[in-house]
Amino acid sequence: MKYDLIDHNLFIKNRKNFAAAMQANSLAVFNSNDIYPVSADSTLPFEQHRDIFYLSGVDQEESVLVLFPDCPKTHLREVLFLRETNEHIAIWEGEKLTKDKAFETSGINTVYWLQDLEKVMAEMMALADTVYINTNEHYRASVETETREARFTKWLLQKYPAHSVAKSNPILQRLRSVKDQIELDLIKKACDITEKGFKRVLGFVKPGVWEYNIEAEYMHEFLNNRSKGFAYTPIVASGNNANVLHYIENNQQCKAGDLILMDVGAEYANYSSDMTRTIPVSGKFTDRQKAVYNAVLRVKSEATKLLVPGTLWAEYHVEVGKLMTSELLGLGLIDKADVQNENPDWPAYKKYFMHGTSHHMGLDTHDYGLLHEPMQANMVFTVEPGIYIPDEGFGIRLEDDVVVQASGEPFNLMRNIPIEVDEIEELMNC
Repeated sequence: MKYDLIDHNLFIKNRKNFAAAMQANSLAVFNSNDIYPVSADSTLPFEQHRDIFYLSGVDQEESVLVLFPDCPKTHLREVLFLRETNEHIAIWEGEKLTKDKAFETSGINTVYWLQDLEKVMAEMMALADTVYINTNEHYRASVETETREARFTKWLLQKYPAHSVAKSNPILQRLRSVKDQIELDLIKKACDITEKGFKRVLGFVKPGVWEYNIEAEYMHEFLNNRSKGFAYTPIVASGNNANVLHYIENNQQCKAGDLILMDVGAEYANYSSDMTRTIPVSGKFTDRQKAVYNAVLRVKSEATKLLVPGTLWAEYHVEVGKLMTSELLGLGLIDKADVQNENPDWPAYKKYFMHGTSHHMGLDTHDYGLLHEPMQANMVFTVEPGIYIPDEGFGIRLEDDVVVQASGEPFNLMRNIPIEVDEIEELMNC
């Protein structure tokens, strides 16, 4: 891995918290992701399943974690199964985790090679009443491929049909949404790398560059700072491309007078950052562009103040809608009649701001979190309002990542990334 070894006390604490939420005499199983084939002998780069990483720190394929906190055989209360490494694997693929290195990474003492899994699982399942399976129940998930986790679950339930079945996901949704300080430091590291990329781009952009040139500048900076690269597919959208919310082609030339909307973020140690900035290709905003930009910035500033413990996600978005409505009236994009006659299910402001303002962020860019439950301290949210005006040929979105505090306003992890109009223009023209 490019990143520094994470303190395994994080993973010990995470497992302890998960175990405390389990039913009596139950065990839970977590699998790594597959390595997905492309064609011939090509594969996609491996990405670890975030749940097994959260609970163990293991960032390796063909790994299985089993938790059985009530097991009468104490050495089987936490067990890792790993692909056995050898000299041949080390030469051709690189060294895999040894049992000693697995302990250093995870804090787990009991490590078996994967070929022992069925035998050891039979021993453990004979002592358990309930098995926790790990399903993906994120509100934005759309899974069409059968995962390694799903295949294992199918095998487990067929082999042990008499056990009661419970779900790990509701526990993980709560636990993962509230960050430990070590996690906050890792997210901050990802944000700091993103900052370096953005400042590099401010000195690079000029009329005639291509969107993919800008993407390459970010990647250069990210890799040079021990990141694998982008936390998600980057959006570098100049001109009217910014009005396509998930524009990812990044293949157009940037023209004088246009704006560029850049929704990019570095990952670090599997943790995400998520930033959006909109800058002028020529280094200076027009008066109209500046007016819309500052309207978005005001909404972002006021919306951020609403992210406090006890806030409900749905009510928060209603309040942000009121802020945006006021700004759109001031810009002349809607009028009072539009507001008076609006459809409550699709308010007038949605014509120019059609997406949500915030989502949980962490190990996943759209991270775990139960949206019907009140916000808590140490949750991390994006704040990303936007105004999109196809008729005027530009769209503006601004986005930072913030940590909910026990009291007071959230802590902005991206507070050092330039965002004010004057600061951006100065840095682009220095």
